[in-house]
Amino acid sequence: MVRIVLLGPPGAGKGTQAKQLAKRLGIPHLSTGDLLREAVRAKTPLGLEADDYMRAGRLVPDDLVLRILRERLARPDVGPGFILDGYPRNVAQANELARISPVDRVISFDIPEGVLVERLTMRRSCPACGTVYNLSTRPPQTAGVCDNDQTALLQRSDDTAEAVRTRLGVYRAETAPLLEHFRRLGLLAPIDATGTPEQVAERLRWALESRS
Repeated sequence: MVRIVLLGPPGAGKGTQAKQLAKRLGIPHLSTGDLLREAVRAKTPLGLEADDYMRAGRLVPDDLVLRILRERLARPDVGPGFILDGYPRNVAQANELARISPVDRVISFDIPEGVLVERLTMRRSCPACGTVYNLSTRPPQTAGVCDNDQTALLQRSDDTAEAVRTRLGVYRAETAPLLEHFRRLGLLAPIDATGTPEQVAERLRWALESRS
C-alpha cells in the first residue's frame, strides 16, 4: 500500500501529475473538490448537506469534507493506496486524516509566484467538456474555442492576476505550518514544479522512489 499526498499552490500542476501517477501506480486519485461534486451529483446525505453550503457560496466545513473523504476511503479500490490532491490544507486536517488513514509520502510542488501568476492568468477552459488550455504553452487550434467541440473558452473569475495573488497569499499562510508539520514527521519531499509536465513527472517519480 502507498498513500500519497500532493501539496502545492493553485496552478502548480498537482492535478495533472496526480492523474498520471494514479494510472501508473493503479491507485485512485482523490481530489476533495471532485469528491464533493460527486457526492452532490449522487444526492447522498452528505452530498445534500454539502450542496447547501456550496449553493450559499460558503466554504464546506472541515468536518463535512472529512466525513465525505472517510466514506470514499472505505471503498475497496482504495485498498492498494491512494493519491490525495490538495488535502489536507492545514495541520488540523492533517491530524484528522492521520486518525483515519496515515499517509506514507507527502510531495510539495515548489514553484515561483511569478510563474504561477503567468500560468493561471493564461489558463482557459471549456465549459462543455472541461478541457483546459494555456494560451502560452498549450493554446487551442483556433483562438478562443475548444478543439473538441468548438465551445467558446472561458477564463475563471479567480484566474485574474489580482485574484491569483490573493489565492497564493491564502495558500502560503495556511500551508506553511502544514509543510513544517510533515517535515517534522519525515514525510515531506519537495520537488521543483517548473518546466514541462514530463520534467515534473520525472522529478516526482524520483522523489517517490528515493523514499521507498
